[in-house]
Amino acid sequence: MSSEKETNEHIEKKEALGEVRIASDVVATIAGLAANEVEGVYSMSGNITNEIIGKLGGKNITKGVKVLMEGNLVRVDMSLNMKYGHSIPKVVAQVQERVSQQIETMTGLHVPEVNVRVAGVCLADK
Repeated sequence: MSSEKETNEHIEKKEALGEVRIASDVVATIAGLAANEVEGVYSMSGNITNEIIGKLGGKNITKGVKVLMEGNLVRVDMSLNMKYGHSIPKVVAQVQERVSQQIETMTGLHVPEVNVRVAGVCLADK
């Protein structure tokens, strides 16, 4: 999974004050940050372009995160690397819960699914 982010925006109309637009990049950033907060996640895993950016010192928190926004629904696909010695099913369940919770809390959007792909296991600590 690459850091593909749909160019959709969710618009919440506020008749008296105007409108609020939430870009998919914002939702992808929230998802990446939330996943990295879970114990057992080593890093996000992206495509070759993201890996090169990372090796050159660039930081891309949304690498490995794809967000699809349809109305007030957000679907998230993400790819990550796990730390060796952690239970994959437990960590993935925590990532799904944390990502969903943070997106819903911060944006008010509903997250019906967070799909997680474990791309690798790493031995070294960060």
